[in-house]
Amino acid sequence: MSSTHRSPSEQRAPGASTRTKDVRRLDRVIIRFAGDSGDGMQLTGDRFTSETASFGNDLSTLPDFPAEIRAPAGTLPGVSSFQLHFADHDILTPGDAPDVLVAMNPAALKANVGDLPRGAEIIVNTDEFTQRALRKVGYTESPLEDGSLDGYHLHPVPLTTLTVEALKKVDLPRKEAERSKNMFALGLLSWMYHRPTEGTERFLRAKFAKKPEIAEANLAAFRAGWNFGETTEDFAVSYEIAPATTAFPPGEYRNISGNLALAYGLITASRRADLPLFLGSYPITPASDILHELSRHKNFGVRTFQAEDEIAGIGAALGAAFGGSLAVTTTSGPGVALKSETIGLAVSLELPLLVVDIQRGGPSTGLPTKTEQADLLQAMYGRNGEAPVPVIAPCTPADCFDAALEAARIALTYRTPVMLLSDGYLANGSEPWRIPELDELPDLSVRFAQGPNHTLPDGTEAFWPYKRDPRTLARPWAIPGTPGLEHRIGGIEKQDGTGNISYDPANHEFMVRTRQAKVDGIAVPDVEADDPHGARTLVLGWGSTYGPVTAAVRRLRTAGESIAQAHLRHLNPFPRNLGAVLKRYDKVVVPEMNLGQLATLIRAKYLVDAHSHHQVNGMPFKAEQLAAALKEAIHD
Repeated sequence: MSSTHRSPSEQRAPGASTRTKDVRRLDRVIIRFAGDSGDGMQLTGDRFTSETASFGNDLSTLPDFPAEIRAPAGTLPGVSSFQLHFADHDILTPGDAPDVLVAMNPAALKANVGDLPRGAEIIVNTDEFTQRALRKVGYTESPLEDGSLDGYHLHPVPLTTLTVEALKKVDLPRKEAERSKNMFALGLLSWMYHRPTEGTERFLRAKFAKKPEIAEANLAAFRAGWNFGETTEDFAVSYEIAPATTAFPPGEYRNISGNLALAYGLITASRRADLPLFLGSYPITPASDILHELSRHKNFGVRTFQAEDEIAGIGAALGAAFGGSLAVTTTSGPGVALKSETIGLAVSLELPLLVVDIQRGGPSTGLPTKTEQADLLQAMYGRNGEAPVPVIAPCTPADCFDAALEAARIALTYRTPVMLLSDGYLANGSEPWRIPELDELPDLSVRFAQGPNHTLPDGTEAFWPYKRDPRTLARPWAIPGTPGLEHRIGGIEKQDGTGNISYDPANHEFMVRTRQAKVDGIAVPDVEADDPHGARTLVLGWGSTYGPVTAAVRRLRTAGESIAQAHLRHLNPFPRNLGAVLKRYDKVVVPEMNLGQLATLIRAKYLVDAHSHHQVNGMPFKAEQLAAALKEAIHD
């Protein structure tokens, strides 16, 4: 990707001014695009993000959209937004408060203005500020005229009118032409922040290759937005944010979302294991993108099965595991509830199976498009009987790739289902990802059973499906149809070794304890505490809290506070040194997007008085609020 940017003079409108405007250098900026769910804000934000990634900035994004497929137009519940934080240095979060808000209608302004700091820039589409639209969201007077926005730098722009004017030569009905106003806004913001344009033009030509008039309209609107910024008196300043040259180790990078990284990680795991990848899934927000992406990669031996329901999805996946595939099922919290019996069956059968839970707000249908971390206890204990399952959680969108590889390593090595807990914030958010070299990837190759593995007292050789590896306690993986390896499977308790049905009390207790010992014995890396100053307070995070926690810790240390930080990827089993690390500190604070589930586990296992700091509002933590809470904990 190009890391340079040029202002394409050939795209200027006829007679456009060539005067020089002021250019200011910034180290970072936070932009939020907001509008009706039909205004294309996610596409606009995604394109701005892609060009920002190609320019070489570090970045982090936060898409936020309604759960309804098409919420009522112009209403507060129908507002869709996309926030992007980009900088010339390494950053960790999408940012707490936007420096720039692009509001396409009154609802977008009202839903987001409360997040803006004083002095922020607001670009509004004045064409949408009609009396009807204002009344729909509770405005009695236009906020553009009543003085309520005097503390901000307001840029009233008739985006719709300007877009329609720019598309006069394109043969489209007015309503169709108006739909390109998001590209006009994208062109304007691309001018303001010196973003590359070539990638967006290529994208629009490719996306609408079968509808050349739509492609032409979007390109014309995009260029018109750029030219408007170049010529209008209202925008006297543009801004430069240099590439983050010191933030990234050498390598080839691309922008990636959490779900895309997870899909790539699953494909990579199947190739490193030399196994076909099978996904049995039922569409559910926010996990469906993994199904969509994997379905595009049949050339890598990927088979995707969109089942009629969640139970069928995991049932097919478990069958594929029995048949020798790297088997995966993807879902969110409600789907995990439906899959719980089959997860327990996988525990009993002791077959490798990846259960990917992209957590969202609950309970029940809850908040389908909002984020939460409230499935941890469900992942740990949400099955009947003693059915232990390893649990791991990625910490950033890019880390979803590595977490998928780690989940596959555990499942294949120890012959067990594994729960991978991502969430909506990671799934939809994006950041730069360094594409790994082949020699950096783990060897996940497996050996299937090839013949008898046990000698009976009479000297006869036999195959025992539950004769275990003494190191991992994993049972052999026998592919159906292999001569001499016929064996029985099912949900009723097995006899140790032979795999025959057994109701013997002593055998049942032995099998229960053995399955637990297998999970307890999984080799996971030690947890490391980042503690440069010998702090007395430790903040312990897991999953997607990594970014906000680390950003808050940085703020506190810059302000002279002493605080330590540790982050957990492996939640079952915990790292072996975790107890010793926790006991080094007088106080342990656990921020979570739930009501204290990890804190509960920590208190129970280590008898440490872990203090829970939690929120369950469907949004990730803000670093500033978290820093204030941690500072209070330090001095309490």
